Amino acid sequence: MAKGYLEVNVYSGTIANPVKGATVTVLSGEGEVAREITDENGKTALITLDTVDKSYSEKQQNEVRPYTTYDIVVESLGLTPTKIEGVQIFDGVTSIQNVHLTSIDENSNEDVEEISPNTLWGEYPPYISQDENNEEGIEPYVLSQVLIPANIVVHDGVPSNLIAANYTVPFVDYIKNVASSEIYSTWPVETIKANVLAIISFTLNRIYTEWYRSKGYNFTITSTTSYDQKYTKNGTIFKPISDIVDEIFTNYIRSGFRVEPLLAHYKSETSEPGYLSQWGSKELGDRGYKALEILRTYYGNSINIYEAETTQKEPYSFTTTLKKGDCNNDVYVLQNTLNYIRGSYPGIPVIENPSGLFDDDTFNAVRKFQQVFSLAQTGEVNYQTWYRISYIFAAVYDMTNSIYT
Repeated sequence: MAKGYLEVNVYSGTIANPVKGATVTVLSGEGEVAREITDENGKTALITLDTVDKSYSEKQQNEVRPYTTYDIVVESLGLTPTKIEGVQIFDGVTSIQNVHLTSIDENSNEDVEEISPNTLWGEYPPYISQDENNEEGIEPYVLSQVLIPANIVVHDGVPSNLIAANYTVPFVDYIKNVASSEIYSTWPVETIKANVLAIISFTLNRIYTEWYRSKGYNFTITSTTSYDQKYTKNGTIFKPISDIVDEIFTNYIRSGFRVEPLLAHYKSETSEPGYLSQWGSKELGDRGYKALEILRTYYGNSINIYEAETTQKEPYSFTTTLKKGDCNNDVYVLQNTLNYIRGSYPGIPVIENPSGLFDDDTFNAVRKFQQVFSLAQTGEVNYQTWYRISYIFAAVYDMTNSIYT
């Protein structure tokens, strides 16, 4: 039997509140298969689970679901028990399941959420062309530059469904969620990169043109495949996809001399011009194609990769990668920022007497931070690590201020 892995992160409300001592029970159709307790950073140990062989996710077929699903129940004193149904486990892949518990509601004994199938396996409505879904004929706005926002607002339904929920989601987490919902994490690295770049570019086109806000809607993008991309509330994130998104989330594609990010359409399998074939991109990845070569195969040779600036609130601007032995003000700010984050994540080692020298204490604190937030554990602070540090710092700072103001 093939094996996959599960890591569960438990929070009370926001990511600024990890829950220590939460009980995480993993269930299959036959009953309980594992039980873990979260550590002081709200994280379980890695759980090994049975699943199907990866060969089922590496070829297009509809006989055997290419992943195994489990349910998890998360319980913690003073918080509403939460059940997540349909957590997906692939052969040889670490699945990351984030669970946000809420305060106990006297009207609810348990919160239950169901993860929908991957779009390559489940049945979803086809995409409606741009002209068709612009029924009003309204010209979209255009922003002055392409920017990566800290958060986007996802409408969980078709645009006209006014009672559907809106979710405010960190941009990076949104891209990880969509990619994990739209492709398989067992695919070649360059195939995953190509698909992630298409997903980022589609999203940034919606942001840059203010596609929905120009029509009077109060959201950035929808979660439905008939209009946009599949976003799955509480969806399982897969580490190979997460790692690639952390590496390239500021990159996007555009065509020729056009300024806007490409509205990069894709389908599971297609020969339609201007659409990326997801299974076709997998085959090209198997043949050794690089991400840009894959993208040009479908979107044309005028496609190039560009980099956008972020609007992330940072306690201090990132300048260069920081590593052991460096001694400067950037390191000093880093040390104090990590010590501040320890207020919510006490498992991160304290950096005694911050001096601006990137010493062993700093190295160990950085590595622990990277481990807690599923980043590459290098002990160095590149842009991706600093971006995440900045985001967590802002979350902890906002939470602290809301308590004491």
